[in-house]
Amino acid sequence: MSIKHHLIAVAALGTILSAVSHAPAQAANWLEKNFWLSGPRYSGHLPECHDSSALSQIASRFAGKEYKFWNSGLTIVNFDRIHETGNRPWNPDTIPRRFCSGRALLSDGVWRPVHYLIGEDFGMIGATWGVEWCVVGLDRDWANNPACRMMRP
Repeated sequence: MSIKHHLIAVAALGTILSAVSHAPAQAANWLEKNFWLSGPRYSGHLPECHDSSALSQIASRFAGKEYKFWNSGLTIVNFDRIHETGNRPWNPDTIPRRFCSGRALLSDGVWRPVHYLIGEDFGMIGATWGVEWCVVGLDRDWANNPACRMMRP
């Protein structure tokens, strides 16, 4: 087959694939609904806000992020005034989250507000709960701006 024929074949295949990819999406059929898309099965059992393993995860990950990404030696020395600000504040079918706030004493001697959430299936490969956090004034990549708002209900 000549190069011209190959180009025509590739163009035809591209046209067919383009037409197929623009087809409207189909809803799940009865088999998928009954067996494969059975919906979430969340337990809603999450650690309390003052749980030491959650707080140690925050302190450890904060120190690592500061050191690796911001060339900073800041660490969290202590937590205080920890309290829950919301527990599953949205639809019951959403991923369970416990929202918490408090303050953190940093190694520079400054107390800063800290907001975090403990979410079911947020851990390693969704096997356990995990923690997402933000220290006000040190959200250097602005992932939770403004003022760590994304870590609050």
